[in-house]
Amino acid sequence: MRLALGLAVLGMGLAGCGRAVDARAGAREAGFEAQFPPTGHLLEVGSTTIHAHVEGTGPDLILLHGASGNSRDFTFDLVDRLKDRYRVIAFDRPGLGWSDPIGAQTANPIAQAELLRAAADQLGVRDPIVLGHSYGGAVALAWAARAPSDTAALVIVSGATMPWPGDLTGWYAFIGTPLGDRVGPPLLTALAPLALGDAIMAGIFAPQPLPPGYADYIGVGLAVRRENYRANAAQISGLRPYLRVMAPLYPQLTLPVEILHGDQDTIVPAFVHAEPLARALPDAALTILPGQGHMPQHGDPQAIVDAIDRAAARAGLR
Repeated sequence: MRLALGLAVLGMGLAGCGRAVDARAGAREAGFEAQFPPTGHLLEVGSTTIHAHVEGTGPDLILLHGASGNSRDFTFDLVDRLKDRYRVIAFDRPGLGWSDPIGAQTANPIAQAELLRAAADQLGVRDPIVLGHSYGGAVALAWAARAPSDTAALVIVSGATMPWPGDLTGWYAFIGTPLGDRVGPPLLTALAPLALGDAIMAGIFAPQPLPPGYADYIGVGLAVRRENYRANAAQISGLRPYLRVMAPLYPQLTLPVEILHGDQDTIVPAFVHAEPLARALPDAALTILPGQGHMPQHGDPQAIVDAIDRAAARAGLR
């Protein structure tokens, strides 16, 4: 909250410096984008560009990243562990990484799933296993709900999948206000040191350490672009109402689902999300990972690989 208040005061103080702030933000964005170009294909889905990183051969495996992230979270390490036996397709979700936002629907995980399914169709994807991490878990469930007969299995990792109690505070509450939307992203893009991103990532990974080389690879600069800030904040702030609509539909999903969650995850707690999700789904297997926080795809990647293989076997793909 102190960050939000500080930005508000700073924003009012810099009201006459808008052009300078925008110019500085634009220059930093251009530098970030040059430093972290797309690693895969840019697909045109209607009027929307979607970024897809594709590697490997075998059954189709879709990877959907979490909040503030992009497909580089998976290409850092996990894709290399899977591409020998799956065709792995890691998408940037709408509004993040190199994928365009979708206007008022950017915060809608169901609309995200529909758009990404259309992109997957362009790649000839058939009966995929769909893995979603964190916010991506909600998109994966929406994917299966909209195409239950064309989705082989789900793997939900640290998924934000159930309506949670309480309200968001601090940065996300502030950025959802008209003042926050106007002043927050430009000021942070223009002025925030990248070391702030490193500190935030360290908190997301806790209690595990940040993997060596991850901060340099993931492209923190992509996440601090103005429109990325806005899209990410809208998605996090707007997720819960969609989960209220989606959760009653979970018992209708009869496909195999592997659910993995760290017992030390304080960002998306297992007792709020993974455990009730496992009870709601007819064919779910829940694995609680001892000592793991919110990023087990890095803290215990073999557990994720094993869950994908189990899902493939349960779906008859292996």
